[in-house]
Amino acid sequence: MSTKPTNTVKRKWFLAFIFSLILGVFGVDRFYLGKTGTGILKLLTLGGFGLWYIIDLILIATRNMSGIEWVENNKNDKRNALIVFSIVVFIGIVSSFNTPKNEVTKTNPSKPNNKALNSPIKEPDNKKIDKPTIPAEYISALVQANTYANKMNLSKKAVYDQLVSEYGGKFTVPAAQYAIDNVKANWNANALSQAKTYQNKMSMSPAAIRDQLVSEYGGKFNPEEADYAITNLNN
Repeated sequence: MSTKPTNTVKRKWFLAFIFSLILGVFGVDRFYLGKTGTGILKLLTLGGFGLWYIIDLILIATRNMSGIEWVENNKNDKRNALIVFSIVVFIGIVSSFNTPKNEVTKTNPSKPNNKALNSPIKEPDNKKIDKPTIPAEYISALVQANTYANKMNLSKKAVYDQLVSEYGGKFTVPAAQYAIDNVKANWNANALSQAKTYQNKMSMSPAAIRDQLVSEYGGKFNPEEADYAITNLNN
């Protein structure tokens, strides 16, 4: 008795996760999973301008990629994946703080600064002003939120979910809420950016694009942001 062939392929989950996390923007994860056609498209669009990279990373992390039968090397695959993810995130945060500072304007030492000479000398103020300290975790959450919102064009809800996700930032709820309250982002513009990606790279209809934008498994934008994107799609 013959069995019907299936389209399911076996792949190592840990290896696929590492490819998606580190080289997913170049489509290496999809090449590894045997999805050559979409792998080439992902390579040409640099991970769908970041959006596709995030979607595939989440699908692989949660093992929801269709047509794949996941194989584990050992029981520590999940722990090892979390360790590698944490290292990559830490490196990203550290590099974001190492941006070059604006060069201080140099003054000509041969010319005295008359303004400085004429200014009255102020007595030192011995009164200490207590400034509120922001926890380091809150600052880290805000840095990640800024990356998700302004470089990956995610929605406010998607940014929050990514911050508190077990497979994402793993921040506490207060830290994530602080980041959402303080991040500067144009959510309408983010919705429009994702909509144009769906239209130009995936040839989706306006109705399908709107459904994807508001979907809990898609953009997670609110209806007003999605309507703005559809209205300005061809502008």
